[in-house]
Amino acid sequence: MTVNKQLNIKIINTSLKGISLAIFCLMFFIIAPCSSYAQNRKELEKQRIKLQQEIKEINSLLFKSQKEEENLLSELNDLNRRIAVRTKLIATINEENEEITLEIAKNEKEVDQLQSRLNDLKDDYANMVIQSYKSKTQQSRLMFILSSENFLQAYKRLEYINQYANHRQQQGEEIKVEALKLKNLNDYLDETRTAKENLLLVNKLEKDNISKEKISQESLVNSVKKRERKYITQIKKKQREEKEIDRKITKLIRDAIAKSNKKNNVKSSSFSLTPEAKKLEKDFISNKGKLPSPVERGIIIRHFGKQKHPTLSGITIESNGVFYATEQNANARVIFDGRVLAIQVLPGKKKAVLIQHGNYISVYKNLDNVNVKTGDLVNTKQEIGKIHTDKTTGKTILAFVLFKEIHRQNPEEWVYKI
Repeated sequence: MTVNKQLNIKIINTSLKGISLAIFCLMFFIIAPCSSYAQNRKELEKQRIKLQQEIKEINSLLFKSQKEEENLLSELNDLNRRIAVRTKLIATINEENEEITLEIAKNEKEVDQLQSRLNDLKDDYANMVIQSYKSKTQQSRLMFILSSENFLQAYKRLEYINQYANHRQQQGEEIKVEALKLKNLNDYLDETRTAKENLLLVNKLEKDNISKEKISQESLVNSVKKRERKYITQIKKKQREEKEIDRKITKLIRDAIAKSNKKNNVKSSSFSLTPEAKKLEKDFISNKGKLPSPVERGIIIRHFGKQKHPTLSGITIESNGVFYATEQNANARVIFDGRVLAIQVLPGKKKAVLIQHGNYISVYKNLDNVNVKTGDLVNTKQEIGKIHTDKTTGKTILAFVLFKEIHRQNPEEWVYKI
């Protein structure tokens, strides 16, 4: 009898440990996959919101012009850009929907498993209550203890009764935990299904929009083709003008380097820098990829380097910097502390401001007026002049160029994306 009771106590202890371990494992396997799904969804949601914001910016900053002949190519470029972004948005929404579908399937399976486990726990608990009741009617706990052969057996019987009571209480608590877990998972499942329904509505809306835009695109393509030679001539002329401006800016920087070296009686392809200027340059380099944008609000409409024309086949554009479309009356702002190296007048009385950061020079072109002068010290994000708005296209565009000495850098590698 004593051996049997001792075995029963050991079995109960082992069962309790097993139940605790099982609860831990079950929670881990429930939480871990859900966290993975949630993380994927979170990334896709961030990407979707960013693309939706980009479409808003395109609509706000680019579609300004009247539908006149000279603006058709510009309008087609803008429309192509919006279609491209909307296509990415639809693909992202589809991916997000797939993640949600997988998550729903996973959660539904977990709900079934939790419900089954909860039912088993309730059945076990009910049986335990019944057995406990029967044992009370057949023999009181006191008599069970008093009928022991010796003190040790009585102690073991009392310990057994306490273990049994604790096990019963723990099962009751476990039922509460599992019931709450099941409720939370069902609530989350309802939220996920609602999120999927909302995404499907957004997806349908975007598909309808892109269908309409493609009809407009086809019409614009036909109109542009009729004037293709004229547009190509205009683009080539514009490219020649840009190259001439860049040549003058490069010469201006080269002359400034020569002047600084002559002043300090040294020969070098770099600026002759003071200790303070060297520290400034070091700080500038350490902030690579984190420098603020030269416009507070805007989108990049032309990237750095050689690239195909977005609309006209066979035409290659070579860009020495990055072109930002921004809002009307916007100001250009300095990307880092520095000194105004020069102010250059461009065709059409527009201006370019060159800011020196050690051996690095940031250039802000297409300004109507400037509020700094050569030699001024400027601070990060300081506004230095109003950006020109084209009367024909209605667009406000800043051309931003970055040099190390006379060597052009890719600004997108230095400036934090808007």
